[in-house]
Order: sequence, then structure tokens, then C-alpha cells
Amino acid sequence: MSVIQKIRDKYARISVILISIAMIGFILIDYISGKGSGLFSGNTTTIGVVNGDKINAEEFRIKVKEQEDFEQQNPQQFGQRDLGQIVDAVWNREVSQILLNNVVGKLGMQIGTKELNDLMFGANPPEDIKRLGTDPQTGIYNSALAIQQINAIKKNGTAEDKIRLNEFINQLEVQRFLDKYNSLLANSTNFPKWFLEKQNTDNSLLAKVSLVRVPYTDTMFVDSTIVISNSEIADYIKQHKNDFKQKESRSIEYVAFNASPSSADTAAIREQVAALKPAFDTITDEHSFLAANGSVIPYFDGYVPQSKMQMPNKGEIISLPKNGVFGPYEDGSSFVLAKMVDTKVLPDSVRCRHILIGTVNPQTGQAIMDDSVAHRRADSIALAIKNGANFDTLETKFSTDLAAHADKGVMTFSSVDIQGENFAKEFGQFILFDGKPGDKKVVKTSFGWHYIEILKFINPEPQYKVAYMAKEIVPSIETDNNANNLATQFAGNSRDLKSFEANYEKDLQPKGINKFTANNIDPNAYNINGINGTDRQFIRDIYDAKLGDVLEPERIGDQYIVAVLTEINEEGTQSPEQARLRVEPILRNRKKAEIFKQKLGPITTLEAAADKLKATIETIDSLRMQPGQTVSISGHDPRVIGAAFNPANNGKVVPVPLAGIYGIYIERVDNVTATAVENADISARRQSLYQNALQMARFSDPLVPLRNAAKIKDNRSKFY
Repeated sequence: MSVIQKIRDKYARISVILISIAMIGFILIDYISGKGSGLFSGNTTTIGVVNGDKINAEEFRIKVKEQEDFEQQNPQQFGQRDLGQIVDAVWNREVSQILLNNVVGKLGMQIGTKELNDLMFGANPPEDIKRLGTDPQTGIYNSALAIQQINAIKKNGTAEDKIRLNEFINQLEVQRFLDKYNSLLANSTNFPKWFLEKQNTDNSLLAKVSLVRVPYTDTMFVDSTIVISNSEIADYIKQHKNDFKQKESRSIEYVAFNASPSSADTAAIREQVAALKPAFDTITDEHSFLAANGSVIPYFDGYVPQSKMQMPNKGEIISLPKNGVFGPYEDGSSFVLAKMVDTKVLPDSVRCRHILIGTVNPQTGQAIMDDSVAHRRADSIALAIKNGANFDTLETKFSTDLAAHADKGVMTFSSVDIQGENFAKEFGQFILFDGKPGDKKVVKTSFGWHYIEILKFINPEPQYKVAYMAKEIVPSIETDNNANNLATQFAGNSRDLKSFEANYEKDLQPKGINKFTANNIDPNAYNINGINGTDRQFIRDIYDAKLGDVLEPERIGDQYIVAVLTEINEEGTQSPEQARLRVEPILRNRKKAEIFKQKLGPITTLEAAADKLKATIETIDSLRMQPGQTVSISGHDPRVIGAAFNPANNGKVVPVPLAGIYGIYIERVDNVTATAVENADISARRQSLYQNALQMARFSDPLVPLRNAAKIKDNRSKFY
């Protein structure tokens, strides 16, 4: 990586805001460099609908591509996200923006011209605007320069440039609207005085209760005799619809036919690598040799510290003489020959400082200073420092490396990074190989002229330049064909779920081939749990299939997968069959409570009930209304707590059995008293609760409730 980029990566933080404000830098850089493709072109097929607002498929595709390009420019910020994750991110951004636009429109929120100008060019502009408006000569931000750049787009930019600028401004407005809406919600938070007073009163109460408890697992109940019908479950679902919402999904059963390399395939690859050893031992152009023989490990023309070398047989490799070859040895999924090209004692990392007299603008690539002028200025700086001038003063005044200003031009680079292909070669050659601590030199790179001083070599140690000739262990055509034929034969004989199950038990299970299930596969998923390397087409095939269909064999990773579609769940409400696992225990316990009431009959006294049930009376003498109390499991049951603090029950036996979560209770409220309340100061509590609410609002997404209430039609699976 280039020196400038290295500095920027280390010392500058890219602004990332909730709804894609990170795209600002990409939009502006793309304008300056003239990259990118046009927007709003192609067909108008709808990829989604949010509360009646359509999302255009072609526009969506372009935004996905832009996000991909942006993430490739910023891998440290985003990591390695696959296409599915990027599509999800763009989709969520589009949905959020539509929801936000709708709500701010209804609320009448606006952003005026003055507010927008202050947002873009004020005291705290976005980082990318600030970078755009910073004078490379002085390192000082000039809002007039930023305004000039933006006005240039408006006046002379292409249609694409203007669209991108509008997107940039739109994203700034989106974030400001989001901040306003979140602030509106947060500041509307209220904790009424009467509510806190009532809470204090409730929290002061202390009850003593006696009860008889009969768990639902008691032997008086025989589960096999208590039948729950689908109609009963359907009635329960109807009363609790929100608890049984479901997304669209599919479930499959599948078997996997192994197509990984056989022992014969492995031996053949080893022999291929071993056959290259004599030639590898004698050649002098390792780079060309590896390329010509298809090595899966490219040649790194650099030295790696012994402490950072991680490979099998490390001891044997670092002990090789110059031009010695070790192997073949197995490393992961490859066979490898290792050749010792050279050894040196080098520092693990180098600390240096520099003053850059840039000849090009790192943002635009445009020339900012004649090369000869920059050369003379760098030489003058070197002479001035030699004669006693202060480095820090000259760095602040002349260096165009803005990112390094924070540390007065001081930087530390690892030896591996210095030798990387993206690092300025001339800079690296001096600080790692040619120079030593205390040396100073004027060096030219593609960025301009540098005055460099080496400050320190950190942790010198032996380093090795090793060439690795590696071939991946892959299955032979014969191995692949055998697995494919077995999968094809099984799929051909299994045309529905019944025959799939029968053929598996007859032909595959005796051979030790396992059958697996994968449930609740999302239509937009890119992976299936349990299947390494699942591809998007396989999931689309699952959604194109009908219930009971057996899919054609699919090569995924080192397996051929044959799957049968076992379940189709449409978006909406779960069916009684799907909800039975959750609902049946609830309804069974209700029926047990009815059986219990009939057996017990009228309740007269707690003692009589205990005698009839041959049960023990339990006493809880410190039951409180608030959660978090440490009493027995009976005391935690909401029915027990509610009955204890019902004034109508004080001093009495509750007239009916209480069907709780954990069992059935017959309860007597012996007495209820009041105690002091720890947090009795209402004003202080209100203020504390309000501040906590504001703090929580900063980390919450105010659009979540809007999303939950919205009517969203997601057609992404038809396009990706």
C-alpha cells in the first residue's frame, strides 16, 4: 500500500452513519475521478414495495454495484462481505429511507437552505467534504474551496455527476431527518408523577401468603388422555395473531454424496509436485517458474520474519541452505515445495518520519506542483534540517501529507507491509534495506518528493524469502463423475418425498450416508446452515420447486446435494400444524386446570383443600409486587402475585384455583403490610428515568416500529 494510503488507513477514520452516509466519500471521489455508471437506466421492474412506494429493480442493482465498489475501496471498514450481505444492506437502507420520508412528510419536517449549507460547509462538515476542501499546500480546511468543488459539479458536471451529487446531498438530509425524528421521539418521553407514585405505593407492599401447589406434571393428569384438536389451536392463534406471524420460508431434507479427493487423487497430486522438485532446485527465476507451473501460492518477492512464519515444517524450511528445497509436504488442501531464496536480518517494523512535497493531489490525481520545483523544495528542506532547522516546524509548514500531521510526520510500518506491492517501492527500499536508524534522504515516489529520516528499527530478527510451489489437492474427473453418478441415480429413483425416504433407508443408510434437514430457509438467503459453500442458485431452485419435489443434484463445495422439499411456509400466520409445538402445552395445561377444578370442587378453607389433595401448605412471608425478588418458584408466578395484592383477597382464601404458568395454586392471603420505599424521591426518579431514556434513544433505531407496522413486499429473490 502506498505511503499516503498507509498513513490514511492508520490515522484517519471514515465517517459511517446509520443510513449509508458512508457512501458520501464514494460519491465525491467517483465524481472527481470520472468513474461509475449512469443511474436510473434500464427496465422499471419493481424489486419491492413499501407502503405503496415502489423500489425500482435497475436502480437497486446499480446501488448494489456502487456499494460493492465502495466496500472494495474500504476493506478494513467493511471486511469481506458477500453479495447477499451487501444486497441486504442496500435493501434495508432503501426501506428505511422510504419509511423516513413518509414520516417526516407527515410531520412537516424540513431542512432549509441555510441549515443544509451549515451541514455541508459549516464548522463541522462531513469528513469527506472536509478532505475535499482542504488545501494540499497548507493542510488547512477552506469552506470556499469545498463550495467551489460542489459548484463545479452543479455547473459543469455530467448528468451522472449531478445525480451523484443529489444522492450525496440526499444522504446528508436523510441523516439529519433521522436525527430530528429520533430527537422528537426521545424528547417526548414522559414519566407521569402519578404513575411513579403508584409504583412507589405498589413497591412498598409486602404480602404473606399460604398456598397449595399442584404442578402440571402431577400424576393426577394423564397427558395421553388430553387431546388438543387443530380447531382449538386455530382458535388460540386467532386470539394471539401477533405471536404467530411468520416469514416466507422453505424446509428440505437432503443427502450429500462426497466428491472430495480420494486417496488416489491425493497421491497423484503429491507425485505431480514431487516431479517438479529437480527443476525447482536449479532454476533462478522463481517467479516465472511458479507462474508457469500453476502454483496456487503466488511468489512473494520479500522477506518474512521468522516469528510470523506459520506453516507446517517451519523448522525444516528455515534450516534450508540458500537455494535448498524441502518437500513435498501437505499444507491444508495443497502439496507444497518450499525453496529458500535468501535470508537477511531485518527489523520487524520501522519507525520513520517524513515531509512530503506532493506533486499530485491524492484525491483527484491532478498535478499540484511541478516535479522540479518539488525536488528543489525537498532538497532545501534537507539542507535546512542539516543546518539545524526544526523538523516539526518544517513538516507543519510544507508537508502535503495531511494524515501524518497529527504525529508530525512520524509513521511506523511493518516489514511485511513495506514490501507489499502497493507500498511506494522507493520509500520502502530506503527505510528497510538501504538505510539505518539516523539516516536521512530525499526520495522520489509517485506521490512526489519525500524528505525521510529513519528513527528506529524495531525487533530485528532473521527474515526469510521463500518460494512456495503449491498445487491444490483436487478430485480427479473419475472421482467427481462417480459422486455425480451416484447422486443422479438416487435423484432419478426418488421423485417424491415417499420414494426419497424409502430409497434412502434402502440404499444409502446401510452405507453410512446420513440424511440431514435444513429448516426455515429464507428466500433471500445465500447460505444454508450445514451446507458449506451453498450457492444462491440452489436456494432459488428450492423456491421454484413444489412440495415433495426432489431437486436435481447440485455440486456445492466438495459434495453433490440431492434435496427434497418438505415444507412450504408462506408469509402470514402459522397454521395449526406449525404452531402445535408451541400451543399444545398451553392448551393442555388449561384443560388440566379444568380437570383440577372439577376434582377439587368448592373451596372452603386452605386446610380442607390440602387435606383433599393430600398436599402440603407452603408459606411465603415476603412476597413483593416488583420483579427480581428471590422467593420460591411459586412466588414468581404472576397469578400468585396478582391475587396476593388484590385488596378483595386480603385475609381470605382466593375462591377459585389459580391456573398459573408453572402449576395450579390454591392461595390464601394472610396479610398485606407496607414498608419504606428505597427510591421514594419522585422528582429524582423522574429525572433519572428521563436521562436513561435519552441515552437509550441514542443507540436505538427509531424506524423499527415503522418497519414492523409497514406493508412491505420483498421481491429480491426474483432478481438475486
